[in-house]
Amino acid sequence: MFSEHWYRVQNQKVALRPGVRTRRQIYRGEVWRVLYDPFSHQFFRLRPAAYEFVARLSPKRTVEEVWNECLEQMPDEAPGQGEVIQLLAQLYLANLLQLDLPPDALQFFERYRKRKTKERMSYLSYIMFARFPLFDPDDLLNKLKPYAKMLYSKIGVLVWFAVVGLALKTALDNAGALMDQSQGILAPSNLFLLYVGLVFIKLLHEFGHGMACKVYGGEVHTMGIMLMIFTPIPYVDATASWAFRERRRRMLVGAGGMIFELFAAAIATFIWANTQPGPLNALAYNLMFIASVSTLLFNANPLLRYDGYYLLSDLLDIPNLYQRSTQQLRYIFEGKLLGKKNMRPASPFRGEQVTLAVYGVLSGLYRVIVFGGIILFVSRRFLLAGIVMAVICVTTWIIMPVFKFVHYLLTDPSLERNRGRAIAVSIAGAAAVAALVGWVPFPSSFSAPGTVVSFPFSEVTARTAGTLVELSKPSSERVGFGAPLARLDDPEWDFAWRGEQAALAHTDALYRRALHRSTADLDVIAAHRQLMGERLERLQEHRRNQQVRSPLPGIWVSGALEDLQGMWVERGSILGYVLHPENRLFVAVISQDEARWLFDEAGVRRARVRLRGAAHEPMEAPGWRVIPAEQRMLPSPALGWYGGGDVAVRQDAREGTEAARTFFEVRIQLPPAEAAQLHHGRTGRVRFRVAPESLWTQASRRVRQILRRER
Repeated sequence: MFSEHWYRVQNQKVALRPGVRTRRQIYRGEVWRVLYDPFSHQFFRLRPAAYEFVARLSPKRTVEEVWNECLEQMPDEAPGQGEVIQLLAQLYLANLLQLDLPPDALQFFERYRKRKTKERMSYLSYIMFARFPLFDPDDLLNKLKPYAKMLYSKIGVLVWFAVVGLALKTALDNAGALMDQSQGILAPSNLFLLYVGLVFIKLLHEFGHGMACKVYGGEVHTMGIMLMIFTPIPYVDATASWAFRERRRRMLVGAGGMIFELFAAAIATFIWANTQPGPLNALAYNLMFIASVSTLLFNANPLLRYDGYYLLSDLLDIPNLYQRSTQQLRYIFEGKLLGKKNMRPASPFRGEQVTLAVYGVLSGLYRVIVFGGIILFVSRRFLLAGIVMAVICVTTWIIMPVFKFVHYLLTDPSLERNRGRAIAVSIAGAAAVAALVGWVPFPSSFSAPGTVVSFPFSEVTARTAGTLVELSKPSSERVGFGAPLARLDDPEWDFAWRGEQAALAHTDALYRRALHRSTADLDVIAAHRQLMGERLERLQEHRRNQQVRSPLPGIWVSGALEDLQGMWVERGSILGYVLHPENRLFVAVISQDEARWLFDEAGVRRARVRLRGAAHEPMEAPGWRVIPAEQRMLPSPALGWYGGGDVAVRQDAREGTEAARTFFEVRIQLPPAEAAQLHHGRTGRVRFRVAPESLWTQASRRVRQILRRER
């Protein structure tokens, strides 16, 4: 209720600036107020009791007079002196207050300058998501407003659901092709199209927010570039929707970007499904991929402060969800653990307190996991950028908060009566965290990419060029040695064959005539006849090669060979494989950093294989064998970058099978019960479970591996 700093503000005469507007909002039956300054485009949301205090502020009354009046009329709900000081400070920094201290105008611009400086300094803390405003899109959105109203009409909603529903059905019907094409999404040849698709989708996404805001009467004055993980993409400021009274409208503005994004993804699905492989098909697939991944991981996820966060806040009727969850965690830590007095929870309702605490913990953990994964992903490809990001994150998330917390423990006046308890609890907590990170063993494992290989197997290639006219054996059928599989036809070779036969018959006639009339020509004609016989033998060999036969007994797998029927096939083209019917191995590529576990008898405890498209069905590996020699040639191009895999390959290697660094090959015998259902060439990952280690040991080893790999 009381504060030792009250004397600083009790005699001040303050009031809201004349241009500040007020709007009502209903949250869980309570009437909240939103303060809005059109000049600075600042918003400030107030609880009912706080607004009752702010509404009474006047240049003719002191702060203490207003506070005493609130105590008389609302003894239970009135804010305390500490809350009043914090509220006035926040309103002051938001440029929403005017004071009777001259010169007020200079103070206003000084506060504005400090706020801008603070925003620029915050870019360092959020360097992976820094924003740079560029222009005011309000005039452009005003011109597009009539079309946006059509989109948000009843007919527009029906069209949206129809298009997205049909696109979803199309995607399900082509699920296999979608999964196969996803293997090359990060291939170097696809990165440019991936970025073009990202910029287009995000531009449409941000215009979706802006147009939804304009439809319901808001203003949009800022659009610019955001560096998301150092990647420039567009962004728009649609915070004017915070002042909307109707929750439905606020939620539609929050979902406006995803609405436009999913509609564009639906159109891209139709283009992808009805075009042949090429730049247009690849671009459409990238649009689909970006819209789905970014929506699930970022925009629709309420644990990050993007669209899903504001949707959840409105859905739960809990405004300022992130700030209040932080306040609730501070109440639990400082009030319950450190014993700080006069601490209030973020909400008077028990259920809402639990919701805020759970959200605060989950959102914090998710941010650490996401940013940690981003840093690892970037460091694998750009070591220097990854190190810079890691240093910034460690400084802003660990070092600076620790220094601030130590300073708070030693100097904060509110801990004067129980500083000893606060220090003891903090030391005990730090020791528990250090023990958890540094000494407690946790499960440890590493994974590696690989591919399913049948031993023995043989590629069936076209030994001569021709048109595929017949498929003698369907795919997945058991065949014997020399069994006919397909037949090619080449009319030109047939013409040549008949021509050579006629020429040989003519030469035989000349030879027989020379026997009776001109024996001197016999040697010349015989040599010519022998040459023509050799040419005819080559043509005969070609005719035999037109019949494609199995090089060994096994299972004939032809893939999409039926689609090539009636088409021209070049010599050397792969038509399919003949595989061993039972013996299937998973050939994994193990980096040198992880290979030490494989040569340690007690190193690997367990191995489990998950194939792409069937990750929910892991297969236990009964045994494996390490090839004790460093290698460079990958067992399949699908494991390299050019094929959409994770293994770095040499850029000067055309086939994409020569790895940039040497590796060890591990051959894992797959279970017999599952082997008959496996497909040769199917990629996946194997996870090796090793001896448990502490989190610190695992993290430090990972850092050393990254640094050693980039030497």
